[in-house]
Amino acid sequence: MTLEQLRIFVAVAEREHVTQGARDLNLTQSATSAAIATLEERYAIKLFDRVGRRIVLTETGRIFLAEAKAVLARAAAAETVLGDLAGLKRGSLKLAASQTVANYWLPRIIHHYRRRYPGITLTLAIGNTELVSGLVHGGTADLGFSEGEIDDDALTILPVAEDELVLVVAPGHSWADRPPDPARDFPRESWVFRERGSGTRSIFEAFLPVMGVDPRTLEIRLELPSNEAVRAAVEAGAGATVISRLVAESSLRAGTLVSVDLALPKRRFFAMRHRERYLTRAAQEFWRLVAEQSEGKQTTE
Repeated sequence: MTLEQLRIFVAVAEREHVTQGARDLNLTQSATSAAIATLEERYAIKLFDRVGRRIVLTETGRIFLAEAKAVLARAAAAETVLGDLAGLKRGSLKLAASQTVANYWLPRIIHHYRRRYPGITLTLAIGNTELVSGLVHGGTADLGFSEGEIDDDALTILPVAEDELVLVVAPGHSWADRPPDPARDFPRESWVFRERGSGTRSIFEAFLPVMGVDPRTLEIRLELPSNEAVRAAVEAGAGATVISRLVAESSLRAGTLVSVDLALPKRRFFAMRHRERYLTRAAQEFWRLVAEQSEGKQTTE
């Protein structure tokens, strides 16, 4: 039994499709089928049943899948250690970040990191705060970055930057000239927000009771999947929103959005890592650069 056979089996089992597994592994369908057949013949077992035009795992296949994935995980861990020993000349780093951080704060650090360690393959997944913490907790991402606070004892959390939230509207909106009375005016307004789980939305909704507003009374006209979509909708007159000044800055300068004079809480950006999972040298170095950024140290490269 080889690691390649295990990789092929796992790919086919997770997709329950030989052709899709072969495509994802960049193998021919015949080579993929042959690897599965070799395992079944050598151990005189049946890993898949053919049901119509699909294949499904047998009970034996389901049990073996868990073991095969565990072996591959150990092999990946061993490869990671060897990559560390190579002195950051090769390796990979998986990051996850919420949208504001990923688009407006993290790129500078990524740029400096890539200049120092061009041999490290870096990938970045973007989602809301809940998704990011879940990816780090589950080990899918080495490091995570978010603008929302995380309550997870399994994670080490590091505050790394401060961000300002602003209430913005289109130039023709009545609030552009007269700041609103939150308790009276907020329930009458149409709002544009990111989806639930967004750090920006969570912080604003938590602050509403301080201003005498029940979050349930807000009329949410649109829920959109990105900061840029929210900004564009408000520019078009869809309503009001609270958004990071980093996101709104270009529109404020261009005059397509107006910042309403209203005191809102500042928030922090956070970096996170799992307390117990092995942190590669590639991840350790990125974490160090982030810590330097949070301490106000300047990168000279």
